[in-house]
Amino acid sequence: MSDAYTAAHRLTSSSGHNPAKLVAEGLYVNYGGVAAVQGVSFSVDIGQAVGIIGANGAGKTSTLKAVLGLVPRRAERLEYGEVDLKRIPARKVVREGIGYVPEGRHVFGGLSVEKNLLLGAYIQRWNAETKAQVTEIYEMFPVLGEMRTRLAGALSGGQQQMLAIGRALMSKPRLLVLDEPSMGLSPKLVDEVLAVVQRLNRADMGILLVEQNAKLTFEATTYCYVMENGRIEIEGSAAELRTDPRVRKIYLGI
Repeated sequence: MSDAYTAAHRLTSSSGHNPAKLVAEGLYVNYGGVAAVQGVSFSVDIGQAVGIIGANGAGKTSTLKAVLGLVPRRAERLEYGEVDLKRIPARKVVREGIGYVPEGRHVFGGLSVEKNLLLGAYIQRWNAETKAQVTEIYEMFPVLGEMRTRLAGALSGGQQQMLAIGRALMSKPRLLVLDEPSMGLSPKLVDEVLAVVQRLNRADMGILLVEQNAKLTFEATTYCYVMENGRIEIEGSAAELRTDPRVRKIYLGI
């Protein structure tokens, strides 16, 4: 068993959060009278990897932000286990065991790699356990360990993406939400992101992956939703959608 997989398993198994199912039903988001998300429903079961694919502007990011409480929304049902996400502010969502890797990474460029990671553990006291978590992140991402004192702004795009994922893992989530993690990365680095997502999922972490890159999504997840114009238009297993003529033509170029 690799050090990286062992570290991922330790991070998941040591989480104080209980695994839970995410359920969204009848989710709506409006910006100034414009409907960005229109009645979207989806779920992520315990330990499941789920993808949402769609073109730019389809409503994918708005859907994620709605789940996390980062934008005004309304929903018939929005729950993570027994927690009603409609009733808690965004700052408390992470305390329920949901980690978030935002589009564009948003690392703190003027801080070191290690300080960026420590900021991810803001919901807990910094102690020996926190230091152990940092060590586990470095086992998962050796390049971050090599650059622990370097300013995050000096890292490459791929390294910053690994840092953003590591920072999210510092809160010990049981569900990790990733928004366009392959954006701006070379094919080689996209493969590295894929390997990380698969490794975390094999360690029983739930994954909700939003992507324009359908190929990556189909390889990283087991069930997918296709969004167009704020709605879920197609859904099914990753294997089914990979062979769906509509999906192959629009998203795979086949």
